Amino acid sequence: MSAWHCELAWLGPGRGMAERVLVEVEGERIAAVTGGTDPPAGATRLAGVTVPGLANGHSHAFHRALRGRTQRAGGDFWSWRELMYQVAGVLDPDSYLELATAAYAEMALAGICAVGEFHYLHHGPAGRPYADPNAMGEALAEAAGRAGVRLTLIDTCYLRAGLDGRPLAGAQVRFGDGDAGAWAERAGALRERPGLRLAAGIHSVRAVDEAAMATVAAWAGGRDVPLHLHLSEQRAENEVCLAATGRTPAALAGSAGVLGPRTTAVHATHLTGEDVARLGASGTSVCLCPTTERDLADGIGPAAALAAAGSPLCLGSDSNAVVDLFEEARAVELDERLASGRRGNHRPDDLLAAATEAGMAALGWDAGRLAPGRLADLVTVGLDSVRLAGTRPAEAADHLVFAATAADVTSVVASGRQIVQDGHHLQVDDVPAALTQAIATLDRATAAPEKR
Repeated sequence: MSAWHCELAWLGPGRGMAERVLVEVEGERIAAVTGGTDPPAGATRLAGVTVPGLANGHSHAFHRALRGRTQRAGGDFWSWRELMYQVAGVLDPDSYLELATAAYAEMALAGICAVGEFHYLHHGPAGRPYADPNAMGEALAEAAGRAGVRLTLIDTCYLRAGLDGRPLAGAQVRFGDGDAGAWAERAGALRERPGLRLAAGIHSVRAVDEAAMATVAAWAGGRDVPLHLHLSEQRAENEVCLAATGRTPAALAGSAGVLGPRTTAVHATHLTGEDVARLGASGTSVCLCPTTERDLADGIGPAAALAAAGSPLCLGSDSNAVVDLFEEARAVELDERLASGRRGNHRPDDLLAAATEAGMAALGWDAGRLAPGRLADLVTVGLDSVRLAGTRPAEAADHLVFAATAADVTSVVASGRQIVQDGHHLQVDDVPAALTQAIATLDRATAAPEKR
């Protein structure tokens, strides 16, 4: 049994902020939560405000190598994608392990205790499987363990280059298994273990046909695991889907049996009113990634309308251009203010819930709330920075959402084990150096032949 005494603790929507909260932990789970109490002997004191562990609902770890490398280029998502393929083309299990370990350690420093990795970089160059066909996925699992965070490996089906049936080409050939049956066979060889959950992914309606989507959905349903898919991220995707099928991507996914309470639609930026109602009525979650959506000029999604329709909202860092779920949370509200001309579209408590409990549920983890029986994830934000100085306890949730950054995280406990203390990662000694080294490895691999 261990004990953590929180100066302030956010106990969730409807319960709000409490002072002097003792969280007792047995193994990896919370045994008791008691407010208004003094710290017993041996308890670890957490100064500041403590919230449940943050959940990163959607990540592409290898995109971390692109940070700052694509900003001078113009264009849109489609031109950015070509730069992304350059990195995808050179990764191997060793370099992926190195990069993902550093990327996940950065997430841990930001208070993220569980990450959903939308994984489709399955095979070697020219699409040849490795001796272990899941070598790349296993590298991600090992990386998360080294970084001290839990991983939901969203093994993603990716079969074609577009709705017109064009075959995969270039770096894309590394993504494909040939057909949905082969994908299911390979993904089925993966095994869950402590700290690792499996989920199924459909890359998008352009990359997976309707029959194959149904196969993936049935696979996820048969195993009772989460199912995630990119949905209506760009207007062009919607236009091509309508032209090819007469249906929106959401309608097509619904026809394939993809939507439902086990499913998370990522982005859901360009939806019709009927799409919003369809997602809400089915209980489909929506993972918003506003820092990536604005970075790629994708647009601002109808978050408030989706929540009102019945879709739980969660958050993701996606391209990892920014790793800061406080920024993702406030961007949901602030971006929608720009689009709607109205303030107060989302309550701070609801945005914190999106970053914690809703995200954990979308990833299949019994976490995200400071309550007995839940996984013991505690993220403490110091209140002594210039950003948070003057925080009043009754408004601490508002301060977190609208002023805190990842740099304010001082302590992280994940599954009952401390992985960040005083802002320092306890398992990866120098995270910036690890990132620098991993990205330099990829820079050398992608260098033009004449520069090698």
